[in-house]
Amino acid sequence: MGQQMVAYLKQQHVEEMISRARGAAPLEACGILAGKKNQMMELYRATNAACSPVSYRLDPQEQYRIFMDIEEQGLDVAGIYHSHPNSPAVPSGTDLEQAYYPEATYFIVSLADPAHPQIRAFKIKEREVTEEEITIL
Repeated sequence: MGQQMVAYLKQQHVEEMISRARGAAPLEACGILAGKKNQMMELYRATNAACSPVSYRLDPQEQYRIFMDIEEQGLDVAGIYHSHPNSPAVPSGTDLEQAYYPEATYFIVSLADPAHPQIRAFKIKEREVTEEEITIL
């Protein structure tokens, strides 16, 4: 049995992801986290081009600009976040199909209980899901 991986998030990123999820509801919010390995250092908000309450798609022009900025800083795409406005913080079938970055940690913010938002982290590789522990710095 392997050791559970840990994703390191800044408190301000937790607050921003929750705020962004609430602001976008009833649609899904999304964005990218830059860092090194499992250490999230920068958060980038992105537009959900899908404009959907059950899926997200990063706006391609924003995604390109964000990726260029991350590269210029010498960082990696370390995480991708999105919200589930009405469902639990677990990857949906669509999330599994669209997990194009197996090296990234996928953060899901659930507003199913609006008073108690929940954030969970996952690695998704070839539809295989492994939950990661989140440590807030």
